[in-house]
Amino acid sequence: MAQPVVIAVTNQKGGVGKTTTSINLAYCLAQAGKQVLLIDFDPQGNATSGLGIDKSQLETTVLEVVHKGVPLSDAVIATRYKNLSLVPATPQLANAEVELAKAEHRFTRLRDALAGYDAYDYVVIDSPPSLSLLTVNGLIAANYVLLPVQAEFYALEGLGQLLETIQLIRKGMNPTLELIGVLVTMLDSRTTLSQQVYEEVKKHFPGKVFDTAIPRNVRIAEAPSHGEPVGAYDKWCKGARAYKALAKEVMTRVDEKRS
Repeated sequence: MAQPVVIAVTNQKGGVGKTTTSINLAYCLAQAGKQVLLIDFDPQGNATSGLGIDKSQLETTVLEVVHKGVPLSDAVIATRYKNLSLVPATPQLANAEVELAKAEHRFTRLRDALAGYDAYDYVVIDSPPSLSLLTVNGLIAANYVLLPVQAEFYALEGLGQLLETIQLIRKGMNPTLELIGVLVTMLDSRTTLSQQVYEEVKKHFPGKVFDTAIPRNVRIAEAPSHGEPVGAYDKWCKGARAYKALAKEVMTRVDEKRS
């Protein structure tokens, strides 16, 4: 197999739908017949519990991979969904930040773990909501950044800092890192504000905003408490259809860039 396409879902703001997007994008890519690995790289471990995995039963997590150099394959677990595997995380991952700060090759631990690992078509990394050492590891390991932005007043605030970080990483550690697209989340089409923010984001990122926006949808909010992606929880709801459309757009953009 060719090297996998590695996508870091990143925004240092919390509450923008990052984990929800990571889980549902990974699930929809897997449903489309791709072999997908979701890496939970957020110490909150919400992508792990969002797929119905009991954190107390885990023996090996992403912490052992980046901190102790355990092979990535040792941490991979199957999910109950076809073609979708997970590298889980627990709150202990927060300790890795402190330990890694003093370690050698601290910025490239995840990239090194993924090197030569070609069992998947896509690897989706759920990054923490901060510009931390873990986030930087994710960006250095990735080919592409997917940027979720919430349709609310402060949507664009703080993005400058993230874009600067991406530029720095491109200059130094990962010259091929690209923004695959900006995803507007929690869009309430009934409000003027939501529409204004959408237009503002399009102006700010010309040609980069996905045609698909993720609507505010009760089903999306309910699905994690059942340990399921929204497409498995209620595949006909607006939220599930939107994530399916997003996965199509991502695959199309990747194919275009590769050709």
